[in-house]
Amino acid sequence: MSAERRAPGGATPAGPARKKRLGVIGTFVWDVIHGRDVRSAPVEEWGGITYALGALDAALPDDWEIVPVMKVGYDRYAQANEFLATLTRLSRDAALVEVPYPNNRVELFYYSSERRSEVLHGGVPGWTWLGLAPLLQDLDALYVNFISGFELDLETTQLLRQHYKGVMYGDLHSLLLAVQPGGLRTPRPLPDVAAWCRCFDLLQVNEDELALLAPDPMALAATASANGVRCLSVTLGKRGVAYFAQSDFDGLARDGALDLAGGPARASARADVVTGVGGGAAGPIRTALVPGVLARGGDGDPTGCGDVWGATHFSRLLAGDTLSDAMAAANAAASRNVEHRGASGLAAFLRGEIGLL
Repeated sequence: MSAERRAPGGATPAGPARKKRLGVIGTFVWDVIHGRDVRSAPVEEWGGITYALGALDAALPDDWEIVPVMKVGYDRYAQANEFLATLTRLSRDAALVEVPYPNNRVELFYYSSERRSEVLHGGVPGWTWLGLAPLLQDLDALYVNFISGFELDLETTQLLRQHYKGVMYGDLHSLLLAVQPGGLRTPRPLPDVAAWCRCFDLLQVNEDELALLAPDPMALAATASANGVRCLSVTLGKRGVAYFAQSDFDGLARDGALDLAGGPARASARADVVTGVGGGAAGPIRTALVPGVLARGGDGDPTGCGDVWGATHFSRLLAGDTLSDAMAAANAAASRNVEHRGASGLAAFLRGEIGLL
């Protein structure tokens, strides 16, 4: 990535205004999918962060670009770069980091449209703060999706939050999955929930993950809000999403988060929350259910719907949408994702450039 220092969202010393840069932390995963189709043979294709990348490419406004901050195993490095080359909003200096380990490969066994098991093979190591820090200097916002659950440990995420001043979105996802000796991913509680909450401005979980984090939704919402989370989103599959927002939050543009991360005062307040010096937000929590959008043509393919939802939601907030408008757009995109098989061509499909296959 470029080492040139720029004013976030502004101009270089001798050039026109640049595009704002969205950093994306996640993991490329090669999926082997059983039971999704009526065919007996498993389907092999890209999964993991590729669904979020496709949705970001479709939903980000024209003045933003995607900057992947990711490692890829040596055996899938060339293919991962081929996938990136299909994105229209990829930054010119995008560069994956090749590592000498087999890339993550996951076998998915579907038992219903919304229930599955996962078996992990291989594995790309997570980031250390020393390796991550140089890649963050010119990012205007950061989307973190714990696809493997090993992208960042708590200490590295805390250092990220302490030093990075832009708005941060977190999908906790596989932080709530352990790995058994044979690779089977099984649910696990997450230690230090409050500490994880302190690292993000916006947080996403599904209802199964919520049950591992707190005894009920309001308990998690209270913990999240008290530790600086402006909005907690709980995806509910076909039913849509329930959100729990601080009473004065109705979008990033209105929150001041898009104005150079809110300025020095906001950055200082965030640092206090991360280190435990300051208190959380005071006042009531606003909550509502935003109904889902029914997919056409039956159940379809649910793989990646949560990733598409979160990436679209964050993209539209970065575009200046209100919270309700961003969630409506995310629900529509997740529903449309059900109609598409895999992540290849997903961005064009979500934009409406290609029809059903």
